[in-house]
Amino acid sequence: MAVNYEHKDRVFKYLFGNPANRDWTLALYNAVNGSKYDNTNDIQYNTIEDAVYLGMKNDVSFFILNELHLWEHQSTYNQNMPMRSLLYEAILYEKYIASTDYYPYSRVLQPAPRPKCVRFYNGTASQLERKILHLSEAFGGEGDIEVIVTMLNIKYGKNMALTAACKHLNEYAWLVETIRRNQKAMKNLEVAIDAAIEEMLDEFVIKRFLLQNKAEVKRMFLTEYDQEKVLSQAVNEDRRRVTTDMLMDNYPLSAISKISKLSEDAIRNLANNLGMSIA
Repeated sequence: MAVNYEHKDRVFKYLFGNPANRDWTLALYNAVNGSKYDNTNDIQYNTIEDAVYLGMKNDVSFFILNELHLWEHQSTYNQNMPMRSLLYEAILYEKYIASTDYYPYSRVLQPAPRPKCVRFYNGTASQLERKILHLSEAFGGEGDIEVIVTMLNIKYGKNMALTAACKHLNEYAWLVETIRRNQKAMKNLEVAIDAAIEEMLDEFVIKRFLLQNKAEVKRMFLTEYDQEKVLSQAVNEDRRRVTTDMLMDNYPLSAISKISKLSEDAIRNLANNLGMSIA
């Protein structure tokens, strides 16, 4: 199913970055940070919107307790999240400076909100429950700029302590997992989404919200899954291009596999299709 709706928001953002669901944002904040904060009015959303910053749009960001929290949801593992976080943070701090009396040219140290970057991974590929990503890994060593991102695997059945502390997150993870399971059986994504929402237990907190906004939620899921498919195709095409170049340069099979992330059998098949030999 090819879908190209203009609405590009993610369901994750719709649930946890929505001012109408401040208590859900706070519940996830508490679960991630091991806290019990209860004042939802202190959440100040500052999510970047594409309409203002072309090509730059994050999932959820907000100020609370003199901290800047940056949340991203990803269904495809991406080691470049620290660099993306650096770009997002630069915009968010620029907005902060413009809206406060922060004066960067002062001789007196100007206090600023402490950044905390979290990536919620909910893809099908196997990943650790928790992983710390560093921008310096892209430099091949320490540099004068560092960004740290905590990746949390929220696939249903993972990070049980985290999902137990935030039932809304657990319900969302269940929904995504059920849609994937239904899609395999029903061969139709739209039908799979409908069936998963209807299958949710009535005591699920997010069910009523999803039913009230069913059309919007379906559009988001359809768009998100379509984008995931396109991204996967692009990644595979890049890998094939790299592999072809290395085959032409007579790189050994083990080196090609390590760099391209393709299996040795896949590389052999590609070489045979291209009429090329492997060193």
